[in-house]
This record gives sequence, C-alpha cells and structure tokens, in this order.
Amino acid sequence: MDPVKLRNERLAQRLIKNLRRRHYNVYYCHSAQEVQETVKQLIPAQSTISWGGSASIRSTGVTTMLKNGPYEVYDRDDVTTQEDKIRIYRKAFECDFYLASVNAMSEDGVLVNVDGNGNRVAAITWGPRQVILIVGLNKVCQDTEAAIKRARSTAAPINMSRFDFKTPCQTDGTCHDCLSEDSICNYISIQRMSHPAGRHTVILVDETLGY
Repeated sequence: MDPVKLRNERLAQRLIKNLRRRHYNVYYCHSAQEVQETVKQLIPAQSTISWGGSASIRSTGVTTMLKNGPYEVYDRDDVTTQEDKIRIYRKAFECDFYLASVNAMSEDGVLVNVDGNGNRVAAITWGPRQVILIVGLNKVCQDTEAAIKRARSTAAPINMSRFDFKTPCQTDGTCHDCLSEDSICNYISIQRMSHPAGRHTVILVDETLGY
C-alpha cells in the first residue's frame, strides 16, 4: 500500500475509535463517490435538509446530489437577499438533517469550528435532529490546541479570501487576533462529544477537502 494511504488508514482507524468513545456515529470513505453513497444511506427520502457554507461538502458533490434527490432542501446559495439568507439560517434549526464540516479535529476526537455569524456552530450544537459532518483527513491535528491554531491561522484566512472580507488575515494570510467588524472568528466552538449520543455523524474522507 502507498505509504500515505497506509498512514491515513491507520489514522482513520484511531479517529474512528476515539470518535465512537465520544458517542459519534462514524464512517470512513476513500472517495467523494463513497461519501455520496454514505449520505444517501443516512438520509431518508422526504427529509428536510440544510447546510452551511462548507467548501468540503460542496466539493464532494453531496449538495448537488441532495438538491436533485427526493428531499426538501433549504440552500442559502439559492437566495440573493440577506433577509432570505437569515430566513434559511433559522429554518435550519427545524430540519431533519444539517450538513457541515469542521475547521479542525484533534486526533482524540475533539472538533473545532470558528464562525463569523454563529449560525453554523449554533446548528451543529443544537436544533437540527441530525448533523452530518464531512471531514477530510487534512483537517486532523495532533491535539485540541493545534486544532484551534489550525482553525484560526489556516482555515480563517483562506475563508476570508474566499468570501473577500476585509480583515488583516485576508491581507497577509496570518491571524492577528483582530477586532475587525468582518472577523470570521467571532464564535469558537470546541465540541468534546455528541449529545444526545448519536446525534452527530462524522464521515471521515481520505481526501483533501475544504480549507
């Protein structure tokens, strides 16, 4: 086996064990196609579904698949006004399923997210009946401290460039712990466990996904 694939396989098995100890449902996929098939199995027809701004879930083709399937989907990308986007943010709390990723994950299964508006971390924490998190192994860090640093110093500056917000990190790619009105680091979530047990499903993917 390729040494990278071998390392990823071993890392994934460790993560699966640690996430299950923390009451998550866990799956391991090797490709975007496997991710799509897994999501199909997890979400019954006619379910209501929403998601945040995750690049990871979009890059796997999952969002397109769901929008073309037998589901009731609420997608903020389909609306243009801020008022309608906020309406969808609020609708997400009533949905059967909410899809997202994480900005970072520790090897022992702690999930870290930073958020500008708070709608994503709020929905992951409480509201939707089930949450599915699609996570590339590129987001795995040694410990929680390293995961927080990754979320702030790697994911946040890239997402600022992606959304073209005017923050110091967007200018030079480095976290400044800024007080900018456009900051994406207003809400920082450190999630130790899935509660109630099994509410969260983590799909680990042996690919580089998102930022």
